[in-house]
Amino acid sequence: MPSHDLLQSPASLLDAWREGDGLSAELQRYEAWWRAEGEAASRAVDRQGTPPLQAHDRWGTPIDRVEYIPEYRRLLTRGYATGIVARAADERSLLPGYRFGHVTAFFDAGLYCPYTVSLGTLVPLLKYATQDVRERFLPVLTRRDESVWQGATWMTEAGGGSDIGHQVQTRARRMEGEVWQLDGEKYFCSNVDAELAVVAARPEGAVDGVRGLALFLVPRWRVDGSLNYRIRRLKDKIATRSVPTGEVTLAASEGWLLGEAEQGIYLIMEVLNTSRVANSIGAAALMQRALAESLTFADQREVFGRRLREQPLFARQFEARVEAFRACFALAWEAADLLEGVWQETPPYSREYALFRLVAHLAKFHTADQAADAARWAMEVHGGAGALHEYPVERLLREAVILSIWEGTPHRQMLDGLEVMARTGAHEDLFSRLGLPDGSEALRARIDDLLAADDDTRAGGIEPLFRDLARWTAAALAVRRLPPAQ
Repeated sequence: MPSHDLLQSPASLLDAWREGDGLSAELQRYEAWWRAEGEAASRAVDRQGTPPLQAHDRWGTPIDRVEYIPEYRRLLTRGYATGIVARAADERSLLPGYRFGHVTAFFDAGLYCPYTVSLGTLVPLLKYATQDVRERFLPVLTRRDESVWQGATWMTEAGGGSDIGHQVQTRARRMEGEVWQLDGEKYFCSNVDAELAVVAARPEGAVDGVRGLALFLVPRWRVDGSLNYRIRRLKDKIATRSVPTGEVTLAASEGWLLGEAEQGIYLIMEVLNTSRVANSIGAAALMQRALAESLTFADQREVFGRRLREQPLFARQFEARVEAFRACFALAWEAADLLEGVWQETPPYSREYALFRLVAHLAKFHTADQAADAARWAMEVHGGAGALHEYPVERLLREAVILSIWEGTPHRQMLDGLEVMARTGAHEDLFSRLGLPDGSEALRARIDDLLAADDDTRAGGIEPLFRDLARWTAAALAVRRLPPAQ
């Protein structure tokens, strides 16, 4: 098994299990800051719960200010100072930000969300905004101090998030020059008081369904300095208290179109898939924390005359979960590496992009499921102490539960994965990439049989196949990519 020290240190584990990229010292300093200051601040934020929203100042002017405790801003600013978002623009690489994201999520999985959606705002800004719009917003979105602007990705409306082609009712109307006017309601808005958001809306005259959606950049303030959108309320939700979530009203809100309106659904999916990779890395980091906490407890807990760590049943369960973690880590970083090779592509995409999409869906599906299992098991290891708010373990389960919902539920990952296999044959490229290890022929035959069926049979039968494909892929990658357990 990995050493105790390696499990306890996300920066050290990244060094041991990933090729060096010159970030080792910075990651170690970031981890040291978390241990010295960040963990206490994170606990304070979690215990505050949903922060209050001040809608107006004393003169009745709308301000929609979320009243954070000071610790929250300190946490956020420290992450932005590392370049967790800015490096994507400065270095034209997503991998450094994902590495800092792993360390962040080890200590606070919820806090990784603001950085994730800020990255999801930065990427389409870099790729699809006009020069004038980039020059206006890119500098403030890539600052590394307390003046940094945060991003947000708002797609979901009250009817739900999966069927956005039907549920998105927000309308966009072209005004003078490049400015558009957006009207509608967004129901589940993470990082709700961000200074800049990417928003799905339907331009006037656009066709129904997903093909009629476009992606817009919407700032917090209008050109005249007044609020450009209103926060209707904050949501009191399970866990993820490290990011405020609320409902937003767009009323004649100023926005800028990103890319071609007719290609909006592709841009929306790019944003979601970038975040799905982050979600997978965050899930793997949470698994690592669950194992680290369990091992620390088991080292000192004595039962029936022996330390818990020495008990055969615990040892077997722990070893199985270490192997599950190794597989999830490998799968998450395979998705990240594939994205690194294709993230600057624009439609129409390459075969490599289709392969990335399939792996991203597999990773999001599998790592979220395994993270919840690891967190639940860590609670069981701790017994009654695992259920108490004063200790860190129960929070892991609260944080893990939401990972399966962020950026699309398991149903969405399965159905989108089915679509990319049926349309592009991406599974064949996956098998080729992995060198056809044991079990691949049986999986290929099952996929072929399912794809030969009618649409309803495909959709109804995808779950066991997709689950097995995700597990097989993760296990194959763990053997290929990671050093043997020690």
